[in-house]
Amino acid sequence: MAPWRLRRHSRDGTLPARTDPSHGTGHDTGGDRVKILKDGSKVAVSFTLNGEEIDGYAEPRTLLSDFLRHEIGASGTHVGCEHGVCGACTVMVDGKAVRSCLMLASQAEGKDVQTIEGLSSGDEAFSDLQAAFHERFALQCGFCTPGILMTLASLKSTGRRYSEAEVRDALSGNICRCTGYR
Repeated sequence: MAPWRLRRHSRDGTLPARTDPSHGTGHDTGGDRVKILKDGSKVAVSFTLNGEEIDGYAEPRTLLSDFLRHEIGASGTHVGCEHGVCGACTVMVDGKAVRSCLMLASQAEGKDVQTIEGLSSGDEAFSDLQAAFHERFALQCGFCTPGILMTLASLKSTGRRYSEAEVRDALSGNICRCTGYR
């Protein structure tokens, strides 16, 4: 028997999930543009944020949500669960709704990222979606609202008219505790 088959987990003595080294390392480098750094240094990250070019540095493991909040200061993107379940961290990347807590900052390289801060344009205080929410009191505590608005903005950006069922389905990934998780 090959020696690698005899290794067991230190905690419970069971075999690891991957016992054959020919199956690969399971390591995802995040794409061709990301360089693996062994000295713990940071990688350069450049993307467009709400129409403005952003250049910064981040550790390779830094999530887009953390980069936006802590490095850029875009605090409108909220982080609720850090597992991609609640939808509070939703931003648009190249026009599509994305959970920023599941995306590395380095994966935004060269992309167009839009957050809640960039939803309204020009001198308007609110976008039409934000104004509709405000007029109809469609928010409670406001924590999940940016993610909901970004999900809806992603739908709206397609120019297609959606049925109520399709909108409800799109919003099913956004959890709001104030409205009974609807």
